[in-house]
Amino acid sequence: MLSKERMDFVTELCQRMVQCPSLSGQEEALAGLVRQTMEKLGYDEIETDRYGNVTGVIRFGRPGKTILLEGHMDHVDPGDLSQWTVDPYGGTVKDGRLYGRGASDMKGSLAAMIAAAAYIKADRQSHLSGTIMVAATVHEECFEGVASQEIGERYNPDYVVIGEASSLDIKRGQRGRAEVVVETYGRSAHSSNPEKGINAVKQMIKLLSRLGQRYTPPTHPILGSGILELTDIISYPYPGASVVPDRCRVTLDRRLLVGETQEDVLGVFREIIEELKTSDPGFKAKVLIATGEARCYTGETIQALRFAPGWLLDDDHPYVTSALAAPKRAGLSPKLSHYSFCTNGSYYAGKAGIPTIGFGASHEHLAHVVDEYVEISQLISACKGYYAICEAMLT
Repeated sequence: MLSKERMDFVTELCQRMVQCPSLSGQEEALAGLVRQTMEKLGYDEIETDRYGNVTGVIRFGRPGKTILLEGHMDHVDPGDLSQWTVDPYGGTVKDGRLYGRGASDMKGSLAAMIAAAAYIKADRQSHLSGTIMVAATVHEECFEGVASQEIGERYNPDYVVIGEASSLDIKRGQRGRAEVVVETYGRSAHSSNPEKGINAVKQMIKLLSRLGQRYTPPTHPILGSGILELTDIISYPYPGASVVPDRCRVTLDRRLLVGETQEDVLGVFREIIEELKTSDPGFKAKVLIATGEARCYTGETIQALRFAPGWLLDDDHPYVTSALAAPKRAGLSPKLSHYSFCTNGSYYAGKAGIPTIGFGASHEHLAHVVDEYVEISQLISACKGYYAICEAMLT
């Protein structure tokens, strides 16, 4: 299945991808490389959509199921370059590792996906039916699942593989994520006469204190706690020299369990706001799910609520059992687990209900770190795993 020539190609492709900086909204050069590579490898169709996602299609001779291999092209900023011991965009290979920003998250898996699908076609697997699709997506780092919706609605796959780092294990679910914004309102005054105003920060303290006293996030026996964590706070005006603030805004990160809705998340805040209004008619506040907006390299604007659902497939789901067994036939030893972070699976599985798993090269803890790397052995094994999973689902 994977000759030395093929293994070298996967490594070299990953290296070239790392050498293409691709911050969110700046994926154009990498998208061009992906498209060029798919053309060279003989993909039957290649499409770039309005957001800049690149999707390659390989069709087999008979009608059948469609499996989508999906990986995002964007990566986070490398940060303080003086902390790196290698060039974050150099694609340095040493001691069996390929270094660079995005190597682990997740250009390694994307390179392995692109190659695996092409190798299946090249091997003329006449017993296969259906379609393999490989999608290289944009804007995942801050908009999990939003750009993916464009692909899901266009192609309606039967199965999805998310290529986020999984240590070559099969991931059958994840918590989702909601960004909750709370604002309290007061009345400005000179801070030498605070009694003339209403301090919005103190109003926020009341609300958050009440929240802490009465609310415990739900838990799931597999996915864990639906965490609620304060991530930022700001008062207005800022800086507030000698001014009692008339507005305070906080953002909270809420990790979502399976089936949780926006109302489930916001309901407790609304209840507390109403209680505080009853005891203090001057209390004013509102709560909402944050909206994000960003520009794509195509010029299109991507906009969405920051609400990505959680999801979980049963351990005996036919797709899970097949996907777990397939890599074993390729000499791998996957275990069954789940992601600790949010992925584009929030759209495919959490919103669209498409059977989805995660399987990828590298390890979760290597994302976003200084001297990020992917082990070349993991890269090659991921390619073998994608080949095996596709073959199993289309046989």
